[in-house]
Amino acid sequence: MPKPIGRLTTPPSLAAIGSSRADGLFLAGDLGQRIFQQPFSWKSLGVDVRGRSYTLRINYRTSHQIRGHADRLLPPELADVDGNSESRRGTISVFNGVDPVIDTFADQDEEAAAVGRWLADRIAEGVPPHEIRVFVRANGQLRRARSAVKTACATAVELSDKIETTQGRISIGTMHLAKGLEFRAVAVMACDDDVIPLQERIETVADEADLEDVYNTERHLLYVACTRARDHLLVTGVDPASEFLIDLC
Repeated sequence: MPKPIGRLTTPPSLAAIGSSRADGLFLAGDLGQRIFQQPFSWKSLGVDVRGRSYTLRINYRTSHQIRGHADRLLPPELADVDGNSESRRGTISVFNGVDPVIDTFADQDEEAAAVGRWLADRIAEGVPPHEIRVFVRANGQLRRARSAVKTACATAVELSDKIETTQGRISIGTMHLAKGLEFRAVAVMACDDDVIPLQERIETVADEADLEDVYNTERHLLYVACTRARDHLLVTGVDPASEFLIDLC
């Protein structure tokens, strides 16, 4: 049975696998995609990368226009629980595209109609439906996404941990399922004042520090959803809309 290494115990960890040689472990991450309330600490598991990190600054996936607007949701510098910092200054995208559209509407029917027209326009331009995604904050807003897809005279598939994109169908799902995905066109709907940040989370906070954590993770969540788009991004809400949309504009 393998011996413990530092604070690590059996079974063997990633650190144990790479411990036999210098620099035997390579980790990649993005602090901008920190969407869960409890951040992860590598140091607590015996893997200390402080002073040994390098920030990649070339974005190959998202257009300059979409990345530029999404970056406004986050501070210019981010830090993790282990003290590693990541500056967001100097990042570039390798291609240009159209400006994202950020809009608010009087009610949900008006929003669904506008998003439906936008989806139909993307399909008419030649974007295959399976390369289009509609994100909402939580399950309670999925009905609004279905309504928009129906307005576009298209068919939706609701993604989950087990259901993937389907040829000929527009994908819909919650923002937490956005990590690791990319689409040519993304609509982020239902960004209302009581939806993002989610009112249910705000009501559970005990002190000011917890409230700040909620706001930070909600901002990161919207950032992740927006940066799934390569070429086209639409962000919508119903008045009063989320305060985060002001930063996006």
